[in-house]
Parts: sequence; C-alpha cells; structure tokens
Amino acid sequence: MEQDDRLLHASSFGAAATAYAEHRPDYARAAVRWALEPAPGFRVLDLGAGTGKLTATLVAVGADVTAVEPDSAMLTELRRALPDVRARPGSAEAIPLPDASVDAVLAGNAMHWFDMALAGPEIARVLVPGGILAGLWNVMDDRVDWVAGLAQVSGSAAIGPRDTPTSWRAETADAHLPKTDVAARFGAPEQAEFPHGQRRTADSLVATLATRAGMLVMPEQEQEATLGRIRAFLTSRPETADGEFTVPMLTCVLRVRRL
Repeated sequence: MEQDDRLLHASSFGAAATAYAEHRPDYARAAVRWALEPAPGFRVLDLGAGTGKLTATLVAVGADVTAVEPDSAMLTELRRALPDVRARPGSAEAIPLPDASVDAVLAGNAMHWFDMALAGPEIARVLVPGGILAGLWNVMDDRVDWVAGLAQVSGSAAIGPRDTPTSWRAETADAHLPKTDVAARFGAPEQAEFPHGQRRTADSLVATLATRAGMLVMPEQEQEATLGRIRAFLTSRPETADGEFTVPMLTCVLRVRRL
C-alpha cells in the first residue's frame, strides 16, 4: 500500500469509533499469553490501542497496561470502556513513554499501519533488553466453507490482506518488523495461531465488516452495494441465516525479542 493510502486507511477508524467498540472482536487469551510468554515482566504497552479490544484482554491476563492511541475518538471509547487503564494520546512513531520503561509492546490489528522506519527505533527505545514486540491479528478461518464463500463475495475491502490465515502468514512473515539498522536489535520472528471465535448474527457480522478500513474509505454507494452483497450471502447460507452463530477465527501472533 502506498504511503498516502496507508495514512488514509489508518486514519479512517475515528469516524466509526462507536461501531468499532461495539462490533470488533476481542483477542484469544491463549494468544496474548503466548505473546507475553518470554517477556521479562508484565509492564505492557498496547500500541495503537484503538477502543481497547486488546487492552481488555491484557488486563484480563494480569498485565500492567499502558494504552497509547493517536485517534481522539478511539481513545475516548477506550477510556469509557476501561476507565482504570492508563491511556495516553500518542503514536507508534512518537511513543509518549520513557526509555526502557516496558517489558513488552503489543499491537492488536494495528502494526501494519505503523511506519516502521520511525516506529522501529521508538519501540526499541521504550523496550527493556529482552523485551517483546508482538503484533496480533484476528483473522477469519477460510478453511470453513461458508467463510471462504463470504471472502469471495465480500471483496478485499472487507476481507483483505492479513484477514485469512494463508494471507496473514504471507503478509506478516517479515513485513512489519523494525527496519534497517534497528532490525539488528531484535531476534528472529516467530509466528503462532490460536483458535478464536465471535458470536454474531447476519446483521452484526455485516456491521463488523463495515468497520474495516477498506470499507470506511469506500464511496458511500459502493459501500452500500458491498454490504448488500454480504448481507444477501449471509441470509442465503444455513449456517448464518437465522439467529446467532460463531464466526470461526484465529488470533495470529508475530513476535520478536529485543536483544
């Protein structure tokens, strides 16, 4: 993605902050525990924290969390949901924390928006030696037939790069790690995948997919047509037509250790 497009997509979420908070899934606790497993302690920075979906899971597993988020509307939702968590405005490229102040930096569905040429040195700065950098992504499991069909009718704006297991493995194998000389401060990357799921109805799954960046920047008429195709598909499938169902997902993790 070109730099201008990346910035446009990355800045699109604030306009849908309330819907994002309502409809986006949390993260599998097993995935979060694995991400933190080699960290030297439990001081964790949730970077690009959004409305606090990952922050809440970090709190649940006992981490001492500081959340940093650049969008004021998203930060407002996070503070509303998690009033006891330290939440500060800031970005991956300008982290408002002291040197060597956290044991782990985690990012939930956010690391692909970072400018790692700038964010890499900042992340290395705030991490202690031996600290962990981990990106987590919730992806839909297209090994399930109806999910594969949904991906086909949705188009890449709704279910795109990193949104299914195969594409996630390819897109994140080494693409979102610290660049240039900063890479020498980090070890080899590791990937892992953990089962997850989200209870949805056809309507609420449509609402979830409407919070994807590609959908948010889409012209209104095209967005309505895309969401209409998705809704028609879901109401045509026996797995998703009536009442609640579980969307089969994986929480996928890419982690590296600061040397």
